[in-house]
Amino acid sequence: MSWNPALDPHTPTGDEVDAIETVIIPRARDLGGFEVRRALPAPQRQMVGPFIFFDQFGPVEFLTGQGIDVRPHPHIGLSTVSYLFRGTMHHRDSLGTDQWIEPGAVNLMTAGHGITHSERIDGEVRARGTDLFGIQTWMALPEANEDDPADFVHNPKDALPVIEGEGKALRLILGTAYGETAPAQVPMEMFYADAELGPGAAIPLPDDQEDRGIYILQGSIESGGVVHDAGGMLVFRPGDKVSVKAGPAGARLMLLGGATMGGPRYIWWNFVASSMDRIEAAKEAWRAGDWEHGRFQLPVDDKAEFIPLPA
Repeated sequence: MSWNPALDPHTPTGDEVDAIETVIIPRARDLGGFEVRRALPAPQRQMVGPFIFFDQFGPVEFLTGQGIDVRPHPHIGLSTVSYLFRGTMHHRDSLGTDQWIEPGAVNLMTAGHGITHSERIDGEVRARGTDLFGIQTWMALPEANEDDPADFVHNPKDALPVIEGEGKALRLILGTAYGETAPAQVPMEMFYADAELGPGAAIPLPDDQEDRGIYILQGSIESGGVVHDAGGMLVFRPGDKVSVKAGPAGARLMLLGGATMGGPRYIWWNFVASSMDRIEAAKEAWRAGDWEHGRFQLPVDDKAEFIPLPA
């Protein structure tokens, strides 16, 4: 689909830079051989729309025999997406899902009442060595959906809507934006997109979404006469018509946002909920370790180990 130039408002200048509500500089952590940069939650903002967790992992190159080993662990009250630019990861979960996550594909795991999963680089991929670069996000579920049954949906890269033209290309990962809707269904109003901009190309943000943010993955962008470099997240005021322009080297951006939650969300370890009582119940269920009859089961083909409940 070609880009509709009528969607492009002007790039704000002068006082209009105030359309930016906050700038988040992610916190970097070394996870034993590769770096993770966490933008959400942040002191300035717990969430942008339903997005309550936003991590960039890599880029990193794993040598022969090396890789990640995220042992089985539980989730409640959220949906997760691991979106890759390079490399591949092996996802297994307690529904019986066994799926390799590939660049550009959508792997939407909805925890609801509870799910357990692992993420590894194993088998032939680990044996030959690989690189890895991607984003993992968590989205808090609406209160009415927190106890829904767990689910997993895989959409290959070619199934996602792509809008391109005027020096930019955008792939819609989840939700609705720019007149397109991604194939994976979500129970909230939101959007999540991967946008590549050539030098000087401009892109608007959807003005029909309450909360809107941009994560600058590569390159730089200009908004209101101010240049913002890779590695930061910009959060914009609701309602303003906003467009950003790529710098001289272009830019790659993750666009995200949607309706705000109906109330606050609590986050503890891998659990997200509208009340601490829900989190305490999940903690007790994981601590009990009743994998046969309890709330949580281990992934079908990854039962040899798991991550214990933190102290």
